[in-house]
Amino acid sequence: MGEIVRLLWPAVLMLATSCGVAEDGSQPVVTGAFGSKPVVAIPRGKPGRTPRITVLSMGNGRRTVPGDVVLADVDIRRWSGNKPYLSTYDGNQPTTVVFDGRQVSETWRASLIGRPAGSRVMLVSPASEALGPNVPLTGVSPADTLVVVFDILGGYPPDARLVGRALPAIPSDLRPDSPPRTLIDGSGRDVTAGSKVVVQYVAASWPTRSVVDSSYRKGGPSAFTLRPGSVPPDWLEALVGSQVGSRLAVGSPGDRPMLYVIDVLDTITPA
Repeated sequence: MGEIVRLLWPAVLMLATSCGVAEDGSQPVVTGAFGSKPVVAIPRGKPGRTPRITVLSMGNGRRTVPGDVVLADVDIRRWSGNKPYLSTYDGNQPTTVVFDGRQVSETWRASLIGRPAGSRVMLVSPASEALGPNVPLTGVSPADTLVVVFDILGGYPPDARLVGRALPAIPSDLRPDSPPRTLIDGSGRDVTAGSKVVVQYVAASWPTRSVVDSSYRKGGPSAFTLRPGSVPPDWLEALVGSQVGSRLAVGSPGDRPMLYVIDVLDTITPA
């Protein structure tokens, strides 16, 4: 499962809320719909040294708040040569950013907090203020300028769970070869192939049945794109066709047999 992203340095920000090209021609132009990999055109002008944030499109979902776990797709590229650097659109797993009182980059905080789910936001900043210890600096100088585009999927409390339900536990009769089954019926939106799904989960090893991974213990919800290779095949089979609000028990035989209980908190369908 993906690591929790924690970024650890301060910055001074200039916030722009317009979408066009800056007067000095130093504003990248981003095209493409929310949820799709952005196409970024870098202008000939120089980027400047002050971090700059631009709201490219405003969503209509719940606004993120301090203390949330924010889930977002992120595309990062170098200003020089418009060279791609990192993109969660390629790996099919959005970034998880935990705002739980620990220090987080002010550039990312200002980009992500207070924004409605469904918003697309662009950050232009020196790498020293746009990357942190958990994002590798390979091939990038701290003085290089980066263009970061965020698609904000949503903010969720770290302990988000199914309303009125206890924390999940591995059923005593669940085995790796058990077919997926629904423990709690949801009544929300349908989860479809290719969509993004926001989940909390518990994972136990087989045959010890000891819990080896739990999103509840390590920071909160995670998001995955329901495509082959981005989640275990057994997850794909169980989640596609389920509904938001469901709790699923899933066995996974594989090389390392595992047992899962998955709570489906939300789903985002691509544009």
